[in-house]
Amino acid sequence: MKYQIICKKCGETIGTFAEWFAHDQKCPHCGANYAEVVYPEADYSRLPEFFKGEVKSHFHYFDYLPLENKENIVSCNEGAIPMERWEHMEREAKEKYGIDCKVYMYRNDLNGGTASFKDVSGSLAASVMKEHGVKEYCLASTGNAGTAYATYLAKAGIKFTCFSPKWVDEETKNTITATGQTLVVSQGTYGDAKNEVAEYHKQNGVMMSSGNTDPLRVESKRTIVFECMRQLGQMPTVYMQAVAGGTSPIALEKGFRDIRSTFPELRMPRMILVQQDECDPMVTAWEWAKEHNFPVGFETKYEAKKDCHTRIGILTAANPGNYPIVAPLVRNSGGDFIRVEEASLPQFGRQMQRETGVLMGPASMVCYAGFYRALEQGLIKQNDVVLLNCGEGSLRSKWFVEEVEKIEE
Repeated sequence: MKYQIICKKCGETIGTFAEWFAHDQKCPHCGANYAEVVYPEADYSRLPEFFKGEVKSHFHYFDYLPLENKENIVSCNEGAIPMERWEHMEREAKEKYGIDCKVYMYRNDLNGGTASFKDVSGSLAASVMKEHGVKEYCLASTGNAGTAYATYLAKAGIKFTCFSPKWVDEETKNTITATGQTLVVSQGTYGDAKNEVAEYHKQNGVMMSSGNTDPLRVESKRTIVFECMRQLGQMPTVYMQAVAGGTSPIALEKGFRDIRSTFPELRMPRMILVQQDECDPMVTAWEWAKEHNFPVGFETKYEAKKDCHTRIGILTAANPGNYPIVAPLVRNSGGDFIRVEEASLPQFGRQMQRETGVLMGPASMVCYAGFYRALEQGLIKQNDVVLLNCGEGSLRSKWFVEEVEKIEE
């Protein structure tokens, strides 16, 4: 058997995605919805063979993904995107802080599906659902996941319904409906949209996303570890991204754990996760934990942020339900959570545009601005290799592009 799904709570073997789907994406032994894919026969010593020649998508690593038949692949050339060295960031680190480091930008804006880092998840999910005969699927989304799943599931011939909060942007609405899929706009918050999709799932028997720990999302995103080895020849010493739910940090740690016995020379990067000040519940919880010297059970001490006024819809997660999973990963990596000012992001966008000719979306700019905040806080060290996993392009963020264009040089 190529892979098996193991319950993270009780440790029992569930089977393949056929069994996982049949049990409503819950463990039949204990009812938990947090499971992990393992590959009993995977030979990771063969990975260097995969680093040769042209890589068109994350399905280049088909042998290490939970799909049995290549005929079921649904892809738009996602996941094999460049890790570009951005030397202007290195210069500033050297000139202002005396830090010699290398900085790489993982260009999710160049993904072939919808130009976001949700494309690899949408691609693998559509492929596995196609393989197992899933006819319909639903999830709640503030933007990136909804557009990616609409695109890939349409390509797979699978009906999809996306539930979004009332403030979802017009670009996202248009992208989803253009695929022929269904968008339901809630009259309330993202939390309300989640409640509505859960009720839709219950009433109609439609398979629903199991959230940020969905093993399909995790397995797809863990291929970033393979790409680090291919493009950089090593793991970075620092990994940075803007965070709302936290699938990518979970996936990074999972990918590293999969290969560490085969490549013992590799080290887990320090995770520095960034939130904007208008919606920063994970940062707030982390600051409490640091102040109290990380007491036992610190990861359970978090609160939902009652008043989130952020304009960055895809980073709106007022109730950080995955903090108990993500925070220990950050702690064990020697990393940190940091905060940036949302009001400063257009200025950083102008800087990025001036230095590189590239403008990414506002969620990506949270990560970009986070690098400079990490420098200020002494979190970037001599000879660090820093990878910024920036989430999306600017095509669906016209308001942000307009804000950047208003800034005079």
